[in-house]
Amino acid sequence: MDKYIPPYDITDEMLELVSEITEDLGKLSSMNDLERLPRLRRVNRIRSIQSSLAIENNTLSLEQVTDVIDGKHVLGPQDDIIAVKNAFSVYKMLPELDPFSLEDLLKAHGTMMHGLVEGVGELRTSSVGVINAQGKVIHVAPPHDMVKELMEQLFDWMKTSKTQMLIRSSIFHYEFEFIHPFADGNGRTGRLWQTALLASWKPIFEWIPIENIIKDNQDEYYRAIGLSTAEGKSNRFILFMLKVIQKAVSELARDTRGHQNHITSQIKALMSVVQSYPMTAAELMEKLGLKSRASFRKNYLQPALEAGLIAMTEPESPTSRNQRYYKI
Repeated sequence: MDKYIPPYDITDEMLELVSEITEDLGKLSSMNDLERLPRLRRVNRIRSIQSSLAIENNTLSLEQVTDVIDGKHVLGPQDDIIAVKNAFSVYKMLPELDPFSLEDLLKAHGTMMHGLVEGVGELRTSSVGVINAQGKVIHVAPPHDMVKELMEQLFDWMKTSKTQMLIRSSIFHYEFEFIHPFADGNGRTGRLWQTALLASWKPIFEWIPIENIIKDNQDEYYRAIGLSTAEGKSNRFILFMLKVIQKAVSELARDTRGHQNHITSQIKALMSVVQSYPMTAAELMEKLGLKSRASFRKNYLQPALEAGLIAMTEPESPTSRNQRYYKI
């Protein structure tokens, strides 16, 4: 039996987009990426989650999603709140997941859909279709008795293909949505898995909110799926996703520059002495050679806290005598 190869063509337009994205990623690397910007990483992670779930008609706003993740009480549909908690859990699992493992995909789906539907983490046993934002069926998935074989073939191809990862992950994303291996949660899981594949190539993709750009172009997303299905190859979807990724990377580079421009010499000095274990303000001032507590708080401590670079051991009591600070 011949090895399965998904139908697609690599075009000059695709290669040009790959070249542009790779160049932009190189510029990000020269900025030290996001290692020194934990607040931006966190914001992007929350944007990814809110956007991907919003595509699936989750009603929670970005602010509400942030509050759910922070453990605050949020008024909203219980399933929407559960979906946010699940998504946050599975996105945190990204470094531990093997994107070339069907078993890990099932585990991720089990976490993503826990408490929301039956049969989580299991391939579907009934017929399903892809429905766009207007509720119109744009694709009827293959019969359920073919799903296991199709997914195994797709993962076998992913493991052995030499196709550039930006293109390969987009092909996987389309083929995954075409197969629609689960009874529910296919959209959010497919988007997660493309991120996982990209992060296996360039770890910075773990923090690039590709889902946010997809949400802003939701009609085009479903149209690309539909046109690819009609044409019998994933070219349209590959091009759509490459343009999405290019925009997401470009926006991240802009945001990173903006955040770095706000990191003053005082913040840099503080970050050179603060540790990952709790330290008192007096200890930090001593290491910096400072005498004025007011100046330390105004020019060093508060800006670093606002930038999300350090945290307090007792955030609910900022002026506590037992307050300590540590590097995030």
